[in-house]
Amino acid sequence: MKTSHASKPGGWIHWHNPEFPLRLGVSACLLGEKVRFDTGHARDRFVTDTLGQWFEFVPVCPEVEIGMGIPRPTIRLVKAEHGLRLVAPSTGEDFGETMTTFSEQRVNGLMAEDLDGFILKKGSPSCGMERVKVYHPNGMPTSAKAAGLFASALQRKWPTLPIEEDGRLHDKVLRENFIERVFCRNRWRLFAAQGSGRGGLVEFHTAHKLLIRAHNEAAYRRLGRIVASAGQLPDAELFSSYEREFQSAMKSKGTVKRHVNVLHHAMGYLKKKLDSVEKQELLTCIEDYRQGLLPLIVPLSLLRYNIRRHQISYLAGQLYFDPHPKELMLRNHA
Repeated sequence: MKTSHASKPGGWIHWHNPEFPLRLGVSACLLGEKVRFDTGHARDRFVTDTLGQWFEFVPVCPEVEIGMGIPRPTIRLVKAEHGLRLVAPSTGEDFGETMTTFSEQRVNGLMAEDLDGFILKKGSPSCGMERVKVYHPNGMPTSAKAAGLFASALQRKWPTLPIEEDGRLHDKVLRENFIERVFCRNRWRLFAAQGSGRGGLVEFHTAHKLLIRAHNEAAYRRLGRIVASAGQLPDAELFSSYEREFQSAMKSKGTVKRHVNVLHHAMGYLKKKLDSVEKQELLTCIEDYRQGLLPLIVPLSLLRYNIRRHQISYLAGQLYFDPHPKELMLRNHA
């Protein structure tokens, strides 16, 4: 059924449809599944206890799924003439070809499951997203670092999918960026499934304008040109171009400088509504955020109050002010 977002407020919940649940692929060990080589797990409480309140999980353990068993010998990436091998040092067995074939097929299957993101286990020779140790055939470590074989296939075959690894999610900025991307992808999946057409694309883009600008100003301008070309491109090409650019824009981290620029831009819509004392209070709040004295949530809350108070409809429709559940507290750090 087609629906319109034209009258929707800018909160994430108003763009969410339970029929399109938020779905994350996750390395199974991070969910507490005892699938590691030593029969243990690597449960991540942020993933299971916090994200678990909002997301459905699709667990993946490439090593178990290719039949390596539990327990099993440790494996490592080994430098070879043409790429990388995946070797168990204790036995010399090479799982590289098996893992490569499996990864191609498994990723194809996952792409049919409409995931919104993927969280990988850091350091894993199968699942590590980056910086995985690589060894010489003689067992000595090289200076090179690589992605695990499954992670490499996932990133290559599905470049628009938000992907992170558990270690990087301890960085508050990277964590916020990843979750924002995941929610943006979920909203795009819903938009694409509804078949809202070119008018719907304009609504989608309009609601995300400030959020995009907080991540990548240049990409914001490029996306504007794509939307403006709606009458010149076939729909399939239009939507495909927008999705690629949109997901690429959201990969850029929202920096303090970019957020300050967006906050000042939003404040411009209120300049004729606020008195001098109210303006100064808001300016001081934004400056304190810029200096690291306040978290982003403080100037955002003050702006939201004034947006509601003065009924600024354009700003009320901006997902920038409420892009994901407040319970995740992603903007509460200074």
